Amino acid sequence: MPADSEDPHTDVQYHLEVGPDDVAETVLLPGNPERLEKIVPHWDDHEIVAHHREYRTATGTVEETPISVTSTGIGSPSAAIAVEELARVGCETFIRVGSCGALQPEMSIGDLVITTGAVRQEGTSDEYVREDYPAVADYEVVSALVAAAERLGYDYHTGITMSADSFYAGQGREGYDGYRAAGSEELVDQLVEANVKNIEMEASAICTLANLYGLRAGAVCTVYADRDGGEFATKGESRAAETASLATHLLARMDEIKREAGVDRWHAGLSLEE
Repeated sequence: MPADSEDPHTDVQYHLEVGPDDVAETVLLPGNPERLEKIVPHWDDHEIVAHHREYRTATGTVEETPISVTSTGIGSPSAAIAVEELARVGCETFIRVGSCGALQPEMSIGDLVITTGAVRQEGTSDEYVREDYPAVADYEVVSALVAAAERLGYDYHTGITMSADSFYAGQGREGYDGYRAAGSEELVDQLVEANVKNIEMEASAICTLANLYGLRAGAVCTVYADRDGGEFATKGESRAAETASLATHLLARMDEIKREAGVDRWHAGLSLEE
């Protein structure tokens, strides 16, 4: 492909309109641009650095650790664009922050779900790699999210997430006028039997791209929909935001301890305790 067919701007990214000086190495990725207002109050300070289309970006600090947030809009196609362009300007760690539907009976509205891996029921990651390539969260990100949830005292669950391309048919819900997609009535029961914890729409693509590019990624979502009990409520809306923000600081501390110990990866022999 001729080079001049690509975006000619080299100083800022085409969709996000951010450059290398605008963002931190770790970026939180909510879907809704309005969710930034739920995230930045947990920081020490922040500045809105860009807003273009569904992509709204702020950068600041949390406990003196640099941190950014970029909204991705709904679904994996736009989330993949965010990861692509943020990686191009130097971002290395991505934490999806969102809401989800819980599948297992022990889960409640307002609980957190920390993704360890994801079922790739979205088409975006298929454009990048063979369909049997796993969407796995980075274990250091998972560890930091678990440590943050423990410190904050929030109820949380860890496990497999399913990422869908559709809020309705793709998640086993009825479409307009009662339409049912083939297999949708059995979908939730099959996921429950497979011990899948939750359904959302971006985590698998984010984790897949991060692994392909040698970057870190994970996800933490607040349960809004109880698919087992048939309840929906926006309870505990800011818990995922607060947990991901603290996890960013803990990841920075983990990285510092690794450097001091002369090791490349976090392991059980290291400690976050002062």
